[in-house]
Amino acid sequence: MSILIKNGRIVTAEADYIADLYIEGEHISAIGQGLDYQADQVINASNKLVFPGGIDPHVHLDMPFMGTYSSDDYETGTRAALFGGTTMVIDFILQTQGDSLRNALNTWQQKSVGKAIGDYSYHMAVTDFNDAVAKEVVEMIEDEGITSFKTFMAYKGALMIDDGQMVQLMKVVKKHGGLVTVHATNGDMIDSLIAKHRSEGKLAPLYHYLSQPEITEAEASGRFTDMLFYTGCPGYIVHMTCEGALNAVRRATTRNQKVFVETCSQYLVLDASLYENDFEGAKWVMSPPLREKKDQTALWSGINQGLIQVVGTDHCPFMWDQKKMGEKDFSKIPNGHPAIEHRLELMFSEGVNSGKISLNKFVEVTSTNAAKIFGIYPRKGTISIGADADIVIFDPKHEHKISVDTHHMNVDYSAYEGWKLTGKCETVILRGHMAIQNEDCKLSPGFGQFIPRGKTSQTI
Repeated sequence: MSILIKNGRIVTAEADYIADLYIEGEHISAIGQGLDYQADQVINASNKLVFPGGIDPHVHLDMPFMGTYSSDDYETGTRAALFGGTTMVIDFILQTQGDSLRNALNTWQQKSVGKAIGDYSYHMAVTDFNDAVAKEVVEMIEDEGITSFKTFMAYKGALMIDDGQMVQLMKVVKKHGGLVTVHATNGDMIDSLIAKHRSEGKLAPLYHYLSQPEITEAEASGRFTDMLFYTGCPGYIVHMTCEGALNAVRRATTRNQKVFVETCSQYLVLDASLYENDFEGAKWVMSPPLREKKDQTALWSGINQGLIQVVGTDHCPFMWDQKKMGEKDFSKIPNGHPAIEHRLELMFSEGVNSGKISLNKFVEVTSTNAAKIFGIYPRKGTISIGADADIVIFDPKHEHKISVDTHHMNVDYSAYEGWKLTGKCETVILRGHMAIQNEDCKLSPGFGQFIPRGKTSQTI
């Protein structure tokens, strides 16, 4: 199939111009003004933006957590992502403590192969590091195209590894060209605060927030940064929420250290006042929690200063009945919220339209930088000759509201109900195939491909 997109405003991380775009097969074949190709489909993109498909490097699909599973699987989750202009996601495989990485990979392949509609890849979460796992880490990088390894500095007894294991993992990953990512919060401090609040009968969702003060994230972010500095390993902090954690990375730049940082759309537009709404606050129980207005200011500034390179979602939805597992105890509320569908439109409406970021920065943090950091650039994350034809045609003037009644995620509430946005993903193309058109998904489960990844770019 061939597609000719005419007269669109093409925006990449580096450029902004009016041109035509010709897609042949699964790749971009030509870019220029007045292209004269006979195409199977011609799209008039006048007054529309044309930018590369979004890449969300932080999602949790069909994930076991707190005795239940996240409610979006690979079919519903990647379909919702496509409606929101995200053409590729990177999910987290969770190693079971005492078991192998290989068995974990097999489990996640069963969840994804034949079900994903959009493209995907995996991070491997290492929850039990030893000599045998060290050998598997090398196999994942060299044989499977899985080059990023998630670690947890919290959730002791289930996911957390200690600092000694972290350093040894970093040494192996560095040697073989991979990347270590981290959930950077001080689990011991948090566990003690949770126990304190529970013992005092303070069980509302507000105490989830009060059990994870800013210092728990700032301390862990600094400690992780120091371990990276000691080992020389490339590293990436996921879902950064606060000024204190950002300052830990900022301080590291004074010793000429580069640490990659991701924040998430919710931390840029929502704040901790939502936890004061009795049990309704459970909709926003996630870890780390929402923070203060001053942290939003710091995060937007960090994006413009180049200290924050990526905006993901940490998409991990649960049905309201699942959230109600913690109705009488905040520590039993499954952590996570639905966001995969709204990231691009929120970042455009709240970021670009409000003057907080430029259009080029928008593309950079929602697509291009993730492609570079996670080893899939320039196949993904840009509009260039030979790249995968992952394209969003975006109407910057389209006004609409977010609602549970219209979203496509498999969850029975919206964390942004009634939120007014300007700018909408109108047409989405995945590898040269029409994915979203006229509010309809044109692709079927199994179309999505696993994308093996190469080494991290260190020049972002």
